[in-house]
Amino acid sequence: MTNDKFPERADTQEVGTRHRSLVVRLALTVCAGVVFAIFIALGSWQVKRLFWKLDLIERVEQRVHAPAVDAPGRDHWPQINATSDEYRHVRISGTFFYQLTVYVQAVTELGSGFWALTPLRGTDGSVVLINRGFVPAKAIAGTRHDHQDASSEIHNQTIVIGLLRMSEPGGAFLRRNDPAANHWYSRDVQAIAAMRGLATVAPYFIDADANKEPIAGEPADNAAEHPVGGLTVVAFPNNHLVYAITWYALALMVAGAFWWFAREERKLPHGANTNADRLDPESDDAKRNKNSGE
Repeated sequence: MTNDKFPERADTQEVGTRHRSLVVRLALTVCAGVVFAIFIALGSWQVKRLFWKLDLIERVEQRVHAPAVDAPGRDHWPQINATSDEYRHVRISGTFFYQLTVYVQAVTELGSGFWALTPLRGTDGSVVLINRGFVPAKAIAGTRHDHQDASSEIHNQTIVIGLLRMSEPGGAFLRRNDPAANHWYSRDVQAIAAMRGLATVAPYFIDADANKEPIAGEPADNAAEHPVGGLTVVAFPNNHLVYAITWYALALMVAGAFWWFAREERKLPHGANTNADRLDPESDDAKRNKNSGE
């Protein structure tokens, strides 16, 4: 049974085909527009992040190379934050609790080992943890000092200059700090202070600058070695420009694909009319005969 015997059905199918084609075109247009807008928004966001990161790098560079200022006292502790204060070049004077040193696992340009974090009591009575520097693992064998207390203060006044750093709570990737076992994978100021029974502790620690000679009164962590300071890595990954270019390129690809689709779609109406004429080749003759009969 052919459509020639049922012209109404053929017209209905043709109208349905044209209707579905219109729906598809509208759906593709909307989808392409949404995807294009998302890619543009992501690219613009990465551009914003790029300028933020460049500004951050510039500010940190200025802090690192600026003359040292007094470390924030307890009155300023509530206002301290990473954005405004981290990597600030500071100095502090006080006395060390060397026997309360905590060793935090570290990997540096000198190899694997530990950071030596030692409490320092300032002249105002508050305590700041000082990262005295890197110590090789072999240098601290059997020197964890697990059961010492604050009475072990060594009364040698000293001045420490270094970079203010924010606390690193929790631990490292896939490795949690274990205060009970005195195993540390990050410089968690609050947890270390609690484990050592310290009060009035600053919410930050200080990475000591390089010091070629031991500080006065400092016991050697090994007979021939003392912590190596000045190993703070001040570097920020900045791939935002690459990300922005990627998102914008994807947006251009979507725009190009839609342009190609629209160009091809513009060809379809002419082809559809030609096919319709082929399906009903006698329509024009029938109309002429009907007009002649009248």
